[in-house]
Amino acid sequence: MEVGQRLPEQLEVAAYYIVSESLANVGKYAQASSASVAVSRSDGQLLVEVVDDGVGGADGESGSGLRGLADRVAALGGELDVVSEPGQGTAVRATLPHDNPNE
Repeated sequence: MEVGQRLPEQLEVAAYYIVSESLANVGKYAQASSASVAVSRSDGQLLVEVVDDGVGGADGESGSGLRGLADRVAALGGELDVVSEPGQGTAVRATLPHDNPNE
């Protein structure tokens, strides 16, 4: 999980909430035996990814937590993708633009 130097505060806060909400969902609903968190940046993008091996079936459109994350990410010009097929676990991926496109 190497991102180099500090990011603008709004990106750090968004990354914190993405990880926090995603891991809270893993603990509450996923029945997972493991979860991973990855944070990276390149080409002017910050990627925050939380993946679990749980029961899947998360719906990014219905629950307030994932919908709130999507709104927060969109407000920063980013995209949130939730992939959660039943029985296949869940992957929450947020891509956020940041100010230094040379990384």
